[in-house]
Parts: sequence; C-alpha cells; structure tokens
Amino acid sequence: MTPLARLLASRIAAGGPIGLDAYMADCLLHPDHGYYATRDPFGRAGDFITAPEISQMFGEMLGLCLAQAWLDQGRPAPFTLAEIGPGRGTLSADVLRVIGRVPGMAEAARLHLIEASPTLRAVQRQTLQGQEVTWHDSIATLPEAPLFLLANEFFDALPIRQFVRAPEGWAERQVGLRGEMLVPGLAPPARFAALEHRLADTRPGDVVETCPAAAPIMAEIARRIAAHGGAALVIDYGHWRSLGDTFQAVQAHGYCDPFAAPGTADLTAHVAFEPLAEAARAAGARASAMTPQGVLLERLGITARAEALAAKLSGEALAAHVAAHRRLTHPEEMGQVFQSLAIFPATAPVPPGFDV
Repeated sequence: MTPLARLLASRIAAGGPIGLDAYMADCLLHPDHGYYATRDPFGRAGDFITAPEISQMFGEMLGLCLAQAWLDQGRPAPFTLAEIGPGRGTLSADVLRVIGRVPGMAEAARLHLIEASPTLRAVQRQTLQGQEVTWHDSIATLPEAPLFLLANEFFDALPIRQFVRAPEGWAERQVGLRGEMLVPGLAPPARFAALEHRLADTRPGDVVETCPAAAPIMAEIARRIAAHGGAALVIDYGHWRSLGDTFQAVQAHGYCDPFAAPGTADLTAHVAFEPLAEAARAAGARASAMTPQGVLLERLGITARAEALAAKLSGEALAAHVAAHRRLTHPEEMGQVFQSLAIFPATAPVPPGFDV
C-alpha cells in the first residue's frame, strides 16, 4: 500500500466509505502524499503530455486570440494575464512571447499564476525566468482588474461526484474497503435535487458526473470579466453535458487502476461544459458555443503557422513538427476530443475563433 492508501484505509475503517470527490481530492492534493504535491507529472519523462508541451503553436494561437480580444476591448492597461493550473509554465511563456509583438500589450500585462503545488511553482519559476510573476492558491485573490485568463486542462482535474441512476433515484459512487484494498461501491439510492433535471435524458443504469468546485470557480472568473473586462479561454477534454463513466487514472502515459496506488497516478474526468457556460452567464458574462480544439486552432491560423515553421525544418525535426500539428488538430487525435469555451463581457465582441 502507498502511504496515502494507508491513510485512506484508516479513515474509511473508522468512518465508513468516502465519496469519489473526497478520494480524488486526497489523491491529487494531499499536502504530503498527493500526486501534484510530490512531482512534476508533465512531459515525456512524466505521466502525460499536454498541448503546450506538444508544440509552441498551441500557445501561440491562444496568445493571438487573447491579443485580439485585448485590442477589441480598447487595450485596457494594466490588465491581469492569468493561467489557472499552469503546469510547467510553458503555455504562459508562449503567450508572453506572442503578446510581446503587440504594441503596448506586454507592458500592460501583469502575470498571475494560480497554482497550489510548491513542486510545480518551482518548475514554473524556472520556465518563466526573467518574468515578474505573482502566484496564488486560488482565483479569489486575483486583482480586481481586466482579466485575460487561460485554463488548459484545469477543470478535468477537479474532484467529481459520480451517480448511477436507479429506479428509486441516484446511487452515489463511494470508495470503501475490501479487506485492506480500496474498492469502489455504491451508496443506497437517494433523490438529489441537483440531478432532477437529468431524469429527462437518462435511463436506469446511466452514469452522471458532477463537479461541485467547477461552477463556483467559473462564476468568480466570469464575475471579474463582467465587471472589469477581459476574456477566459477554457480548453479541456469533455462534452457539453455529462453522461457516462469518464473517471480515469493515467500513469507513465497509459491508463491504470485508479484505486490501486493512490497518490501515484493522475486522476481526471471529462469536463461538462454546459455547467461552466451556465455559471458564466449567471455571473453576468457571455459564453461562446463549445468549439472543438481542432476547429478553434484552424480558425486562429495554426496551419499557416505550421507551414512557416516547417520551411525551416528537415528530417526528423520536420516529421515531429508535422506529427505535432496533426495531434493538436486532427479529429482522430486531440482535435475533437478536446473542446473549448470562451467567456467574455456582454458588451465585447466574441473572441476570434469562437461562435455564440
């Protein structure tokens, strides 16, 4: 058993099964044994690779999108350039390089990173050497100012609750003990007011997931954008509305049992974009239509950028570059699995690449 497994087993033995959300929170964020607290999981030497690590073109396209939104909103200065869940800092570095070509934008930007992991903060500090950065534990402490924010593969790592529809209501997924092993199970069926609307589009046996933390975080982002201006770009794998079991664990670039060795694997679930859009609108901002990542990147000009970079490459470097472009955009790779959403003020144009 991992150290975290022993702690969880003791807790469950004393108090009974715990919800999947509590299990995920400890596995990912426990201060001593949590996955993100103890390692840098990104890149080929880690457990998974995110889009900014695949190619600089991803960050460049999102930087262009934010730059045009900044111009469309009258070049507010100063403004907060923020990333929530910034990984190794690669995306922020690429965006900063792009906005440095927009007169006045880099000078007006104040970089803020929302990152709870001391380990990852150290990596970000190295990646962003020479940049003035302010770190935050949560979105709540960002300045009250125009906010241009990036959230790439952030919402998928927030703890979820999982429910299986039963004739009598919804049975919530829990984590219990079988001997010394951590195993999933179901609580007795009950009625949940938050899931009443899902009775119309589900059948007994269907699985629905909710993410309690997602809507409040989005509401806080959207409140700031509605009040002060700006834009938020959310990119993640998911769907408009949750349906089906999407809870998964990844280790060494492959899937693994999420209950076998808690604290040593990344735990995620697909993002439901509908609740994020609803939370943003309730906070006074506008939300775009959900747009596949590949479509967004193509609209922003990634193919032209890829061709320009390819002209300087040959051999293995060229082959890797072509493969990276395909991986980011092709429907059979990240292009369709990953979706995007833009949040922006009611009085501002839609950020480029998005529809409403």
